Amino acid sequence: MNDYNVHQTNNSETEETPEQAQQEREKEREKEMQDDEEELRKLLLPNVHDLPLTPPSAIDFNFVAYFAPDFLKPGHDQYVYRHANGLCVIGLAPTHVAFKDEGGITAVDFNVGKSDRSGFKVTGKRKKNAQHFESNTAICKVCTNNDSYIVRCCVKGSLLEVNNRLIKQPGLLNSSADREGYIAIIMPKPADWLKIKSSLLGLEDYKRKREEC
Repeated sequence: MNDYNVHQTNNSETEETPEQAQQEREKEREKEMQDDEEELRKLLLPNVHDLPLTPPSAIDFNFVAYFAPDFLKPGHDQYVYRHANGLCVIGLAPTHVAFKDEGGITAVDFNVGKSDRSGFKVTGKRKKNAQHFESNTAICKVCTNNDSYIVRCCVKGSLLEVNNRLIKQPGLLNSSADREGYIAIIMPKPADWLKIKSSLLGLEDYKRKREEC
C-alpha cells in the first residue's frame, strides 16, 4: 500500500502541467529567435578582424582584371578590365613604359590610323556607328616629353567609347590610369573574348611576371 502511494506521488511530481509546457515552448521559441538574431548579426556586422585593411574599390568589386604585358612591343603593358556584362575597359597598366619617362604622359591623341577615334558617336541599344576593330588596332597615341606610344585595343570587338577627357586632361593617366584615366570601352563577342582571354594574364600572374623582370 505504501509503495502504491509513493509511486502515485512520484507521478504527480513528474507530470508536466499545461502551464509548464507552455513556458517550455516559449523558452524554445525565445532561444530560436535569439539564434536567428545572432546569425543575422553575423551577416550584417561581420567580425572586424575578418575585414580587409582597405575596402575593395568599385573596379575590384565589379570587374575582373586582365593584363597584356609587352603587347606587340616590349614595355607596352595594358590592362583589360572585364565587366560581368561583357564590356571591356582598356587602359595603360602601371608598368607601361610611358610612365617611366620624366614628366609622365603630357598629351593624348585619338587621331590615329585613318580616322579620329574621338569623333565617333555610338547611339541606341544596338550601338549604331560602333567601329569594329582587331586586337592590334590603334586606339590612340600617348605622348611624353621624349617619345610617343601607340595604345591598342587588346581585344577584338566594337569600340563603344573613348575617354575624351584625356584630350584636355592627359594628366589623368599619370594620377589614375586605372579609373578616370581609362582609354576606351570595347564590347567583344563572346567567342572572340574566349580566344583573346587565353593570351591575357590574371592579376597575380601579371605581378609575378613584372617582379621577375
